[in-house]
Amino acid sequence: MQLLPPQRLAAADKILFIAHLAIGDFTYLQNFFKAFAEAHPHLKVHIWIDEVRRTNDQAKWGYLKNYALYDWAENCPFFAKVYRRTYSPQLLAESIAEARAEQYPLVVSLATLRPAQYARLARDAGGPDAWVVGMRGKTRWYAPGDFLAYRKLDASFASFSSFAGYHITDVYADWFSQLSGLQVDGAARYPFVDIPPQWQQAAADQLAQWSVSAQAADGRPGLVFINPFAKTKKRCWPVAKVADLIVALQQKEEWRTTTFVINATPQEIEHAKAQIADRLPSNTHWFSAQQSFFQLPALLQRADLIISVETAVMHLANAVKVPVVALMRRKNPEWAPIDREHSTVIMAARRGDWVDAIDVQQVLEVLP
Repeated sequence: MQLLPPQRLAAADKILFIAHLAIGDFTYLQNFFKAFAEAHPHLKVHIWIDEVRRTNDQAKWGYLKNYALYDWAENCPFFAKVYRRTYSPQLLAESIAEARAEQYPLVVSLATLRPAQYARLARDAGGPDAWVVGMRGKTRWYAPGDFLAYRKLDASFASFSSFAGYHITDVYADWFSQLSGLQVDGAARYPFVDIPPQWQQAAADQLAQWSVSAQAADGRPGLVFINPFAKTKKRCWPVAKVADLIVALQQKEEWRTTTFVINATPQEIEHAKAQIADRLPSNTHWFSAQQSFFQLPALLQRADLIISVETAVMHLANAVKVPVVALMRRKNPEWAPIDREHSTVIMAARRGDWVDAIDVQQVLEVLP
């Protein structure tokens, strides 16, 4: 039985999806939003990207306001509206009022963290007349409000039944199958990104500034993009190992003309530079997407090889169709790159190991 009743789905003119999303989540989930929009062309699809780091601390608002994912979502033609102002309690209240004014007939929460909180938010955003679907977690005995929150849902998702070797897209496919019977399979689940021409040109200009030529004549990568950073330390690779890797490759004759680009967030880049600046060869450059999200995929698209820890860059490599060496923990194998033909995954040896347990030699062994 569909969670969105067919008669309500057919009669609705718009739908609001609410989710807390990282760029990696969206890299795969966007395929399902796109397919849903195409399957129901009479519906305007609106998305609320909730900021889980919401705060009263004004010093943090500038960073939260410019979260790169908003750039990407607003460039997607299958979204008619994107809610992006939820990073403070006041803006949250204003966004709820804005959503209530839309009078959504259908509201769907895809939030897996704090599902009771998002069940309340979905009902608040949709109002009393909306058909509200959401995730349902265990009702905590010490939080009686959970029961009341889940009562606000008209329907809830059944738990995903995991199986050996499943991918995160299997979870998303299950959600949308439950919602409306939508089927998204095979290559239709592969990530994609449409990069505006201005950012493609910006990437070309950046490479020209760095004097980066085309792919090396001997077939070795002319440009290698390395991303050692993730949001949590457990998924980061030490910059000292990045330096070791570049130095080891530069000692090989066939890699001496290769240019290396090391990626870091604006908050990390200066500290990272200070750690290894004196160890890097002259054909190594630092990069940070500080103007737009699209700076990142535009430069990734120009690379011949991407080496990344398990974060957005790893998934975007598949989106821009560039071979990737992915450095991962064993804890969440379902997040491995989906395009296995163009992806090489190096797992830390033990389940409890962090990504920093992967040594440089392991990476050297899989490189061409």
